[in-house]
Amino acid sequence: MDQFGLKGRVHSLQSLGTVDGPGIRFVVFMQGCNLRCGCCHNPDTWDCKGGAEYTAQELLDKIKRYKSYFGKDGGVTVSGGEPLLQSEFVTELFKICKDDGINTCLDTSASILNSSVKEVLKYTDRVLLDIKYTTDEMYREYVGCSINTPLLFLDYLNDIGLPVTLRQVIIPSLNDNEDNILKLSGIAKNHPCVDKVELLPFKKVCKVKYDNMGLEFPFEKYTVPDSELMTKLNNLL
Repeated sequence: MDQFGLKGRVHSLQSLGTVDGPGIRFVVFMQGCNLRCGCCHNPDTWDCKGGAEYTAQELLDKIKRYKSYFGKDGGVTVSGGEPLLQSEFVTELFKICKDDGINTCLDTSASILNSSVKEVLKYTDRVLLDIKYTTDEMYREYVGCSINTPLLFLDYLNDIGLPVTLRQVIIPSLNDNEDNILKLSGIAKNHPCVDKVELLPFKKVCKVKYDNMGLEFPFEKYTVPDSELMTKLNNLL
């Protein structure tokens, strides 16, 4: 199916994002996720059959309205959910964005790596990659896959020389310790493609979504990190 017939399921759009990659960005949040992370902020993206349908061209038409705001660093970021569940669609979108001179950024948990995903990466300028924990035990308990899955993805990004921003949500009593931060730093140092590491504070504003969906928020019992803790951990990096 050509790019004008292929449709993607989109959860929501954000026109002037400032925290989803370099510069000012148009953010496309794709619908559907294959993981069930305990700290997930967007349970409303899980259902692969939800969201609204768009063609790549329809999205590009919206993105181009904000192109003058992007400057030299900004562009489009495709996030989720897990956007690589719709890798063929993301490829088509990134292709026509690149044709229009728009920088492309992929925000992923890196749980899928196949030939279709590798095609997406050919048209990707930067990957925002979540390394949620630094032990396999915690990955299996709180994410639902092995830590080897995102690490193999990161190995591939390193092999092809694609710039990467590593990201981790800091959850007090789970990964707010020196050992975790030093391991995360080690992962970055062992992969020269990583040129930035971001620590993001855990938040609980998403609980209202769980309540509205009749779901239990698994991480409600955990506290939110204060600025002093975040500063301490960032200094460790």
